[in-house]
Amino acid sequence: MSLSLAWDPLFRVPLATGLMLAVALPLLGAFLRMREQWLSGLGVAQLAAAGGVVGALVHGPVALFALLGAALGGIARALTRSTRNEHYAVMLLGGWAAVMLLAKYGHDANMAAMNLLNGQLYFTSLPHLLGAALLLAATILCGHWLARRLLITRLFPGHFRANRQPAWPHELCLEALLVGGVVLGISTMGVMATFAMLFIPPWVAFRLARGWMRALRVSTLLGAGAYVAGFMLALALDVPFGPALVAVLLLTTPLRLVPFRFGRAA
Repeated sequence: MSLSLAWDPLFRVPLATGLMLAVALPLLGAFLRMREQWLSGLGVAQLAAAGGVVGALVHGPVALFALLGAALGGIARALTRSTRNEHYAVMLLGGWAAVMLLAKYGHDANMAAMNLLNGQLYFTSLPHLLGAALLLAATILCGHWLARRLLITRLFPGHFRANRQPAWPHELCLEALLVGGVVLGISTMGVMATFAMLFIPPWVAFRLARGWMRALRVSTLLGAGAYVAGFMLALALDVPFGPALVAVLLLTTPLRLVPFRFGRAA
């Protein structure tokens, strides 16, 4: 398949949609990594996929049921502040088991499971594009305020309680952004590619960059660069996009072995 297809009108919406998600998801992943809850991205993604399969099984709107499934994971995260990655592992295993078992009870459910697990980037449409643009705008607009409050919570866990300030605004904001990002991600890139976008760019960036803001910039650059490379690779080799993206992201992980960090501490 020719690389010139990347500029074909048929692929412009998918390319733009995925590129915006490739910027937003690493930012959200950085917030999760700062909270040491990086596995929650996969846990919520699997619950969203399970919700989507349930929607297909009852002939309801798959996107809405996926949103409800992800929201359940978000509520669990918000209500259980002490939740650790071990709990998210249980969440993702439960979601995966539900997807695999429910997919056997109908053709529509099986198709929904395959689409959500593997992604369907090339079939994205204008609603996906608008959703990705809204997610990116919300992440950027709320990012500075959210990052500041999350940093305070990380460095001074009892700060908001001691000063009688509510912590729920930034908790709710993070959950809403994560739920929206995960649902958009799995409906376009697939479950594992979405998790890879949430996990790998921040993981590498936190090792490469000095300072929080530089780590965020490196995360977005790695995410966007890997997305473009994965998109071109999938077209050139005529292979599924999701695995191609994950493969490219994995190729960035040796950067963690670089023996120095970029930039001054900030």
